[in-house]
Amino acid sequence: MYREIERLFEQSEYSAQDRSVFEEFLQALDSGQVRAAEKSEGRWRVNSWVKKGILVGFRMGVLKDCSIDGQFRYFDKDTYPLKSLELSSAVRLVPGGSSIRRGAYVAPGVTCMPPMYINVGAYVDEGTMVDSHALVGSCAQIGKRVHLSAAAQVGGVLEPVGALPVIIEDEVLVGGNCGIYEGTIVRRGAILAAGVILTRGTPVYDLVRETVYRATDDQPLEIPEGSVVVAGTRPVQSGFGKSQGISVYTPVIVKYRDPKTEKSVKLEDWLR
Repeated sequence: MYREIERLFEQSEYSAQDRSVFEEFLQALDSGQVRAAEKSEGRWRVNSWVKKGILVGFRMGVLKDCSIDGQFRYFDKDTYPLKSLELSSAVRLVPGGSSIRRGAYVAPGVTCMPPMYINVGAYVDEGTMVDSHALVGSCAQIGKRVHLSAAAQVGGVLEPVGALPVIIEDEVLVGGNCGIYEGTIVRRGAILAAGVILTRGTPVYDLVRETVYRATDDQPLEIPEGSVVVAGTRPVQSGFGKSQGISVYTPVIVKYRDPKTEKSVKLEDWLR
């Protein structure tokens, strides 16, 4: 399949046979057999050919009237309809305006609270909750037993094809109105308090370990395992900003998970 997708990516016109190849790829993506990024020996690597396949779908597709009725109207590429779920899928999809695009893998035991959206290429693993108004962007990788709280935004990365998507590892708690973008990796068990924003250009100050985490040209921003991150500020050190007493936003690690933290996090299990 890899070679076929690479071939299609170099084309601009497609035959019925090419459509069949893409359909096979989309089924593999939809079922989780292939994914946009994978962890190997502790490191995440991007599968560029999978992202190329998703882009082929947009290029290959034609705009189609997908309206349910005269009041509920929408128009999208015919290559990316809504994901087909059955009771046997064991996904709890609560009514109220949620959408999951085909080509997203949603594992058994996932809970989707309305309205939320999961885009093509995303991978959402077992026991995760995607809360109201939360977004899982294209190719984002969400681990097991993650809680994406209300209005959390997990950004998508399709291009460039070699760019790592956002990674949220197992048992992470993402607070309300958080935003995680530009290939950031949030390691296992981390807690992001409400309103934390993480991007490539955002330094994260670790008060416990007395260090600063930053993205580099070839490495994404990484949030350490078990860390508790809150929204903070740091003063401008020079010029007009300093003279005016201006501070800018920065995420701050104030502690690492302990028994007290575990007790408060455990309460959300009643919602599953």
